Amino acid sequence: MKKLMNLVLTLSLGMMMGCGSGNSGSAQATAAPAPTEAPASAAPAATEAPAAETGTEIDPQSVDGELVIYTSMYPFAIEMMDEAIKKKFPNLVPGNDGSFFYYSGTSALITKIYGEMGENHDQPLDADMFMVAEPAFSLELKDYGYLHPFEIQNPDQLLRFDYDKDGYWYPIRVLNMVLAYNPEMEQSWADKGVTIPKTFKDFAYDPSLKGYISMSDPTTSGSAYATVVSLLDKYGEEYLDKLNENKVMRESGSTAIAKLQSGECAAIMILEESILKELDDGQKKGTEVTNLKVIYPDDGVVLVPSTVMIVAEEYSKNVNTEAAEAIAQWMLTEEAQDIIMQAYMHSVLKNQTKFPANSIDTNELIRKDLGVDWEKAYHQREEINKLWTEKITQ
Repeated sequence: MKKLMNLVLTLSLGMMMGCGSGNSGSAQATAAPAPTEAPASAAPAATEAPAAETGTEIDPQSVDGELVIYTSMYPFAIEMMDEAIKKKFPNLVPGNDGSFFYYSGTSALITKIYGEMGENHDQPLDADMFMVAEPAFSLELKDYGYLHPFEIQNPDQLLRFDYDKDGYWYPIRVLNMVLAYNPEMEQSWADKGVTIPKTFKDFAYDPSLKGYISMSDPTTSGSAYATVVSLLDKYGEEYLDKLNENKVMRESGSTAIAKLQSGECAAIMILEESILKELDDGQKKGTEVTNLKVIYPDDGVVLVPSTVMIVAEEYSKNVNTEAAEAIAQWMLTEEAQDIIMQAYMHSVLKNQTKFPANSIDTNELIRKDLGVDWEKAYHQREEINKLWTEKITQ
């Protein structure tokens, strides 16, 4: 199939609202928030990046056939994406029961992809694109030969996060690992001699937090795994020893939030988007949430870019790489990035000054980013997961 290079999509910035359900789960949400505009002083100093502007323009109505995308985005974000794609590409057919997306959690999707690949990693998949996980998984799929390379125009000017120089993956949304606490319980914890942590180091090293901290298990959560890789590089294996001494609980984000609100936990390590969504849902309902607050650790945050990947033709469900390239290009437009921010994730665009509701300026987070060695995360996954299992025994 002819490869589309230097694709141009002239798109208008749109604000769409909705709530929806995925195919492996459902969620209801009030209207998504408008992203917050950073103050002029907080805007990036770099020259504004143009959208992909040079090359052969394509009529979106010429994009046709079927398409299926595996994703771990919130279901309400999927519904907004579906609506926008159907409007922009009216002749493209949703390949999964009326939706372009198949939804599940990251770990479940990765397990599904491995299952479809087969034991010898040579079987076709039931998807044409991926919007799931982080660069470590993208590097792995690239090595297995499951990805189709494509080109976007001026990526160095367009993107403020790394991308694959061979064109096999590009970041389209950014997750942010932070800490959180319950401000209503802060005095109560202080009366018990418990100090709310201001850093990732405090979270593990402060003995007053023993038995009162929670995080996701990195052997099942991609973002937690990336965070552990980052913190191991910063603090060494001792960090896991200290987490174990502090009896860190390993549980889902929703369980951790519930324990934070009830007073069973003093602090949790969690994706920022999970807290932002709770805060914004409360504001939309007129019942402001006052028992959750994000801590942006003084020793840094861990930003986790989630990538877009196109399945190679020989392994894709619908053999429609032209349409997949068109959608991938669209994901890097302001219209799509606006939806990303409405779903409480950060934009990858270098010239973007807006950020998710109740968050802080993305460029400030980039300055605080501890970074992740994605090659290490890929090649040492088994060893790091084994180390975690051996160290965390509580």
